[in-house]
Amino acid sequence: MNFNTMHVIIIQYSILESSVTMNFSFLPKYLPYFNYGALITVLISILVVCLGTIIGVLLAFAQRSRFKPLVWFANVYVWIFRGTPMMVQIMIAFALMHINAPTIQVGILGVDLSRLIPGILIISMNSGAYVSETVRAGINAVPKGQLEAAYSLGIRPKNAMRYVILPQAIKNILPALGNEFITIIKDSSLLSAIGVMELWNGATTVATTTYLPLTPLLFAAFYYLVMTSVLTVALKAFENYIGQGDKK
Repeated sequence: MNFNTMHVIIIQYSILESSVTMNFSFLPKYLPYFNYGALITVLISILVVCLGTIIGVLLAFAQRSRFKPLVWFANVYVWIFRGTPMMVQIMIAFALMHINAPTIQVGILGVDLSRLIPGILIISMNSGAYVSETVRAGINAVPKGQLEAAYSLGIRPKNAMRYVILPQAIKNILPALGNEFITIIKDSSLLSAIGVMELWNGATTVATTTYLPLTPLLFAAFYYLVMTSVLTVALKAFENYIGQGDKK
């Protein structure tokens, strides 16, 4: 065994040893990367859920429309976005959308809006495809007798949908939207592929800078777990509140 071979083995052993050692010495210096990254992740998720809900509601009503081309468009839209990977959609959107936007500073992180805006738009479009199915299922879950009763009272179809069906369907839709919010928090990590500085990108930056390939990623996973756990508890409390309202 020559000197070069021994040198390579020693380097590989050092890398392996550092990867399995639980070394969190980076935290005092690099903790802001995780804190501000988590903040950006939450903001992205809020924007995506809001835009995705609007898109989903429009698609759900388009699918119920009597105008056949509109129904066809909504069905094809849902088929494409539910049938292709989100990562592929993000990369295609970033390649097609050329937006001239500045870079803003969020704490110590620089967020390039020319990358963030296409990312938010495409994830919102993807989320809208799933939300549309949630809205459609929520509307279909309302007994048909409710709509027939509204018609028998002389209420017009649009008003029947607005004042009779939707208030009941919202109780079925809101918990599912909460679950969508939790999913988006995790899926927002895919935006690191186009250089959006959020929690996962911040963690990989720390891992690259400190030559610690494991512990920064574990710490980021802990952040994701905390955020989704808090939202899960809040969602269950909200569902219980709705259930108590129905019992009354």
